[in-house]
Amino acid sequence: MEKEWVERRKHQRFQVPSSSFAGLGPYFGKVGRILDLSMGGLAFRYIGLEDPNGSSYIDIFMSDLDFYLRNVSFKTISDFPVVRDGLTTVTLRRRGIQFGKLTPQQSVALEDFIEEHAIGEA
Repeated sequence: MEKEWVERRKHQRFQVPSSSFAGLGPYFGKVGRILDLSMGGLAFRYIGLEDPNGSSYIDIFMSDLDFYLRNVSFKTISDFPVVRDGLTTVTLRRRGIQFGKLTPQQSVALEDFIEEHAIGEA
């Protein structure tokens, strides 16, 4: 008997341009390309090892600095290695995060980012 999949997310997820990045911590200990984003969180890929005791704040930005949102609190929901092709020794990981309480300014900025830069539903 197959289990029926139930969507648990409260917020619609959107694809964003490949120029959208997330940076963890004050010195960007981990930086990766955002895969999808919502008002409740995001998923991104990064190179390196899992760091369970890392930062609790993330910056969201575009490579051309057309958008930059600082110090968004979050908690990690998932963090796992992405399947590799066996040709490289680099570890690529996917992290899913849930935003903490956003300030009113952060909420407005994130809504604007989605409205202006989203390229479709994820």
